This record gives sequence, structure tokens and C-alpha cells, in this order.
Amino acid sequence: MKSKTQTYGFSMPRTNQKLIASWLLMVALLVFAMVILGGVTRLTNSGLSMVEWRPVTGWLPPIGTEAWAEEFNKYKAFPEYQKVNKGMSLDEFKGIFVFEYSHRLLGRVIGLAFVLPFLAFLLLRKIPASHIPRLLGLLVLGGSQGVMGWLMVKSGLVDHPDVSHYRLTAHLSLACLIFVALLWTVLDLLYPRENADAKTGALTQLSGICLLLVFGQILVGGFVAGLNAGFIYNEWPMMGEGFLPDDLFHLQPWYMNFLENLTTIQFTHRMMAYVVFAAIFWLFLKSKNNGQSDLSRKGAAFLFGATLLQVLLGIWTLIAVVPVTLGALHQTGGMIVLGLATFTYHANKHS
Repeated sequence: MKSKTQTYGFSMPRTNQKLIASWLLMVALLVFAMVILGGVTRLTNSGLSMVEWRPVTGWLPPIGTEAWAEEFNKYKAFPEYQKVNKGMSLDEFKGIFVFEYSHRLLGRVIGLAFVLPFLAFLLLRKIPASHIPRLLGLLVLGGSQGVMGWLMVKSGLVDHPDVSHYRLTAHLSLACLIFVALLWTVLDLLYPRENADAKTGALTQLSGICLLLVFGQILVGGFVAGLNAGFIYNEWPMMGEGFLPDDLFHLQPWYMNFLENLTTIQFTHRMMAYVVFAAIFWLFLKSKNNGQSDLSRKGAAFLFGATLLQVLLGIWTLIAVVPVTLGALHQTGGMIVLGLATFTYHANKHS
């Protein structure tokens, strides 16, 4: 008889757990790559090079001279070409088109990588009925992400040729939420809990707070990216001639500074970095002396190391005035920290 594991309200053979976990981990890694490629698309100002959304028929890029000329002419009809890239050559257009096309193509690949195995596993009855709602929720989130991506692009096809930083941050937040949900489900399958009661101690709460802080910091980073706020005050630890820049709260009402003021948004990103680092350092210290499981201790240690590197990389990226390579590495570091924070919280809560 095949052994079964009762965990989180569902029961399945251990081999099926590993199979489904491997599938979802692959999808999570694709989402990870999608976020990084999206960051590169933003950093290279490529996101508005495709002015149509064809979710079903948009698999193939332009093929042949006439198709490329037609695609380029569509781009020329919109404000980014007219106000920013006037006189751009066809070869230059191809250079930005490739990033946005690759980003959209990867989104379609992720959709197929989730939907086709999901349907196959359902038909083969490898997914218990109690677990289907979670996977359907992930499917809905994935579809919503595609719609939000187009709404983001559409916001830049107007008089002001730049996407809304609100929609960009919403797009990023959905991607991070999908990534965390996928990873959490994988961890549920690989590290099943022996009983139905999750731990709720102080260390579990602290690791949960760290996860929320990391998630929030990434969203503030979305505001920084959406408003190009990393291209001002490119020194550290000061901003200009002091720690508090003069234009920190020049917008009225005051709360609009946290939404629209580039200086305030960059300052918030800096301050949150210190808070995140301090919280994770405290988690690391507490995990060493709290009788936690090996998974919990190792998770906290790796999380602290990754956070330290991410802070140093963020400072380097700022001082270097956000070159594409460093900007992409910084976004990669943010996703790694998010993944490790998810792992550590799960280890504390369920191990």
C-alpha cells in the first residue's frame, strides 16, 4: 500500500506530493524570471514598444520586413515615439521590442506551464478535491496579472508616455503574491505538518512581520521604479547636503508626498531598508538561541545573509545611478529575499 500523508486538510500519496511540488516549483521559478525580465523591460524603457494586446494571437514576433515595418508604424502613432524616441531607427526599435515581446511570451509560457499540468493532474486524479480551490485561486491570480499588465501598458499609451506607477506597482505586487503563494504551496507539500495546529509563538510572529516588511519594501521599490526616483540623490547615506532633503514634504496635502514625491518615495525606500535589515537581523539572532528546528535556523541565516547583500547592492545601484545590470540584480536580490522570508516564516509556523 502506498503511504499517504495527512497535511493541511488533504491527503495524497507522498509520490504525488513530490510530483505536484516539483510542478509548482517550476512555475514559481518561471514567475521569478518573469519579475526579473519585467524589471529589465522597465530599465530599458521597452514596455511601450508593443501597443496592442493580443493574448491569443500574439505568440509570434513580426516576421519579415513588411511585418516589422507595420509594427514600427503602429509604435510611431503613439506619444512615446513622438515625444521621446522621435527619429528612432527600425533596428533601435527592434532592440526595445525584444524585451517587451519576451516578457509577454514568458507570461504565456507560465500560463501554459500552470494550466496544462493542472488539467492533466485533475484528469488523473492526482490532486485531492480539498486542494483544488487553492490552485484555482492561483489560476485566477495569474489571469488577473495578465489583465493588469495590459492596463499598465495602456496607461502609457497616452499624452504622457510613461506607465502609471500605481499600475506598475499593482502589477509587481500581483507577481510577488503569486510567487509567494506558489512557494508556500510547494513548502506545504515538501514539509507537511504532523498535526493541524500551526505555531503562533513570538518567533513565528517575528518571521511573519519580516515577510510583510519585505513585501512592503518591494512595493515601495515599485514606486521608485515607476517614478524613476532612483535617478535623484545618488549619494549615500546623505541625500544631497543632509540626511533629510529640503523637498521631502513640499506637496500638499502631506500624504501625497508618499504617493507622488520622488524624494519622499526614495527616502521611504531607504528608511524601510534599514527597518527590514534590523528586523531580519533580530530574527537571525533570536533563531540561534530559541530551540527552533534546523529549517528555521538555516532559513533565518540565509535570509539575513541575502538581506545584507541586498542592502549593499541597493547602495551600489543608487550610487552608480541605476545601470540596467545593477538594477536587474537588485530586483533579483529582492525576489530572493522574498522567497527566503517566505521559507523562514513557513518553517517557523509549521515545523
